[in-house]
Amino acid sequence: MKSWRAPRWLRAPGAVGGNVQTIWPAVFSRHWPEAAPRLKGRRERWTAPDGDFVDVDWLAEPPTPQSPLLILFHGLEGSSRSHYAQAFGHWAKAQGWGCAVPHFRGCSGEPNLAPRAYHSGDYEEAGWILDKFMQAHPDGPRVAAGVSLGGNVLLRWAQEAGHEASLRVRAVAAISAPLDLTAAGHAISRGFNRQVYNRMFISSMKPKALAKLAHYPGLYDAQALRQARDLYEYDNAVTAPVFGFADAEDYWVKCSAGPRLIGLTGVPALVLNARNDPFIPGGSLPRPDQVSSWVTLWQPEDGGHVGFPGGAWPGHVGDLPQAVGAWLAMHLR
Repeated sequence: MKSWRAPRWLRAPGAVGGNVQTIWPAVFSRHWPEAAPRLKGRRERWTAPDGDFVDVDWLAEPPTPQSPLLILFHGLEGSSRSHYAQAFGHWAKAQGWGCAVPHFRGCSGEPNLAPRAYHSGDYEEAGWILDKFMQAHPDGPRVAAGVSLGGNVLLRWAQEAGHEASLRVRAVAAISAPLDLTAAGHAISRGFNRQVYNRMFISSMKPKALAKLAHYPGLYDAQALRQARDLYEYDNAVTAPVFGFADAEDYWVKCSAGPRLIGLTGVPALVLNARNDPFIPGGSLPRPDQVSSWVTLWQPEDGGHVGFPGGAWPGHVGDLPQAVGAWLAMHLR
């Protein structure tokens, strides 16, 4: 995956390649190289410390108490139904591993109870979730992967946890994480990105935030929320006031994992970013001299944003979990 290339039929230069390698696998490709049914799995509801709930979908049950467990943190407005989650679930099942997807609040298909939702640096919630998995699966080794927003959250948790992180997981992997939230936030608000990706996210997030406001009047400025047209304006209106940041820029700076990779210690971390990712500028990605010895960087030229499609048309997304899963498995020995 470090030097991964898209199949010839989905290869294109520059931004065109990044966009088709992002959109096509998410919409049209199979979840696994062979035909396989969608994984639904078993759902558990965990009560959070504030009395709210977090829904966890077990896409693959651990065959034994000693079996490895993969914990997958999804991306912005993602879920266990996302194409990448399904792919990791199929991979784990084929390996004899368990695979569980904890949903960020509001993403499991049912509105949450408390005022808080989730954000790109919510490492405290991630830490509580990983503690719960340690209790739920104490005898088997655990690893964690995070996709896009979930990848940044997972890295921020590892950075804060330090050597304590190894008590909860053997290794972590971040896939297409927006390591520089300022660079990514501005990139997604321009041109084609604004019309496609930004619009998709905002159309999902705003109705949830308006529904939350109906239950908690005054939680944030309703007019500012209704006028929000991009992630910057949304984060200014909602994320910043709910989580105590001064504004969107303050939130982005304080929650970006990239600048803190030099200080990550205690748990091996894989950081995978395609250099043609449409809304994570290649220039914002860390260099090898900007990360600690605990961090492995994979930065292939192709892949898009959580794309990495493989195989013959219409393709599949199995290459991603196979490569990342193999790297995680190395740290179970």
